[in-house]
Amino acid sequence: MNILYGVPGEGLGHATRSKVVIGHLLAQGHQVCVVSSSRAYKMLAAAFPGRVHEIRGFHLAYNGLAVSKLRTAALTLRTAPEDLRINFAKYRELLCDFEPEVVVSDFESFTYLFAKLHRLPIVSIDNMQIISRAKLNVTVPKAERGNYNLAKRIVRAKLPHSRHYFVTTFFELPLEKERTTLVPPIIRPEILAAKPTKGQHVLVYQSATTQQNLVPLLQQLPDQEFRVYGFNKQESHGNVQLCAFSEAGFIADLASARAVVTNGGFSLISEAVFLHKPICAIPIPAQFEQWLNAAEVEKMGYGRHFEAITADNLRAFLYGLADFEKALAGYQQQGNEVLFAQLDAELKEIGSRHLPAEPAAQEASWGGE
Repeated sequence: MNILYGVPGEGLGHATRSKVVIGHLLAQGHQVCVVSSSRAYKMLAAAFPGRVHEIRGFHLAYNGLAVSKLRTAALTLRTAPEDLRINFAKYRELLCDFEPEVVVSDFESFTYLFAKLHRLPIVSIDNMQIISRAKLNVTVPKAERGNYNLAKRIVRAKLPHSRHYFVTTFFELPLEKERTTLVPPIIRPEILAAKPTKGQHVLVYQSATTQQNLVPLLQQLPDQEFRVYGFNKQESHGNVQLCAFSEAGFIADLASARAVVTNGGFSLISEAVFLHKPICAIPIPAQFEQWLNAAEVEKMGYGRHFEAITADNLRAFLYGLADFEKALAGYQQQGNEVLFAQLDAELKEIGSRHLPAEPAAQEASWGGE
C-alpha cells in the first residue's frame, strides 16, 4: 500500500518510535512517504533518505519549567498562516508523485487534514490518546485537574474520527471509546538487543533547564554513584559523573543501571520498564501526560513519583528498590510483535475494502482480543 506517515517534530520520542514502525512497514513491502518537522525531520531523513519531507510543525512555549499555555497559543497563532501555506504547498507537491491509500499519524495534525480532505482512512499510533480514550485508574489531584481537562480537550481534538487508534502504553486501563486497541510500548531495536545487568550506578536523565542544582543535590548521597545525561558535558564530580551525549553510551548505562531517575517522558520510562529498571519519575510541571506516566509508575509498584528531586526523595526511592524490582519482574513484552500484528491486520482490511469506510465497533486490550 501507499502510506503517508505523519510525525510531529516536537521532541524526539515520536520520531524514535515512528522510525521503528516505518521500518516495519517498509519491510512488509509498503511504500511509505513521511512528513515531519524540526529535529524529528532530520532524524527520519537520515534514516530513510528520499522518503521524508519537511513541513512546519507545532511547538510548545515554556515559562520556566512549565509549558506556558498562553505563550504556546500566541506562538501558534503567530506562525499558523505561514505554516499552513508551506504545508499545503508540500501536500500539493506530494500529490504529483505519490498517491496515498491510507494515512498513519503519530499525533501529527497535517497528515490528518490531508486524509480528511482526500477521504482517506486514518490510523492513529501514539501514547497520548490514552488520556481521552481510556478511563483513568488513578485519582487526579486538584492541582492537576486543570492540566488534565486541557490535555483531554487537546487530545480529543487531535485525529478525531480516525478509523482505528493503536495506543501504546506500559499500563492497562479500561477503554471508553470504540475502535481502540491498547498495545505495549514501541521499543527500538537497540533496546531490544540490550542485555540488562545490575550495576552499581543510578542513571539520571534531566536537562539543565529542569534541575539547575542537580549535581550538588546528588552529592548529598555520597555512597551512591550517579551517571547523569542531559547536560551534554563530560565531567566528574566525585560520585556524580556527567556524561556527554552518546546513544550507545546511554543505552549501555541504561541496560546496566540499578535504577533510573527521569522526568515523566513516555519513551525512557517505557524502555526502563522493558528492561526491568526501577524508576524515580519527576514529571515536568503542567504536562499531564508526564504526570500520568509517573503516577502509573508508582501505582504499579515500578518506582516512585515525586514533584521534585530532593535528597530525601532519592533516599526513599533507593530504599524501596527490592520491592520495585519484584513488581517489574512480572512485566512481560514480546518486542513490538503485538503492534505489528494488529497494524498489519488493519492495513490488510483497509486494502481489501479499497474504501475509507470505518469498520464495525471494536474494543481490545494488549493483544487485541
